[in-house]
Amino acid sequence: MKIGLISDTHNYFDPQLIEYFSSCDEIWHAGDFGTIKIADELKNIAPLRGVYGNIDGQDIRKEFPKDLRFECGGVHFFMTHIGGNPGRYAIPVRGEIEKKPPDVFICGHSHILKIARDHSLGNNMLFINPGAAGRHGFQLQRTILRFDILEKKLCNMEVIVLDL
Repeated sequence: MKIGLISDTHNYFDPQLIEYFSSCDEIWHAGDFGTIKIADELKNIAPLRGVYGNIDGQDIRKEFPKDLRFECGGVHFFMTHIGGNPGRYAIPVRGEIEKKPPDVFICGHSHILKIARDHSLGNNMLFINPGAAGRHGFQLQRTILRFDILEKKLCNMEVIVLDL
């Protein structure tokens, strides 16, 4: 299964997303879509899972939850927009992941790409923040991710830097 992971589009749909995500089985958005139009554009490429972010209005919040736990390819995921960082998770996210640690925790919000293992929870949880794909914010690069889920593992992780 090939996954495209994106966050913080802030109402900007980059045409490059069609090329990079057209081979994906699903696209996951970690919040701050901007408008429902962004979600609709992504759905035209592949099935979409997502969570709403702090800038998202009622149109997004009606369709997407704040937090999303799901299993895909035998891997347990937890996705939310404001998650913090390993060792400094946002409250109440910290309690949620300590209570039932996922295999992979995905968040956005910081606009900073980060992929790291968190050994503190005893399960070697993978932390992923895909950075920001939109043009609003302070990021120096606009990034998205692609990866495969194969035999209950994430593999072939690609960091894609979008043109500014």
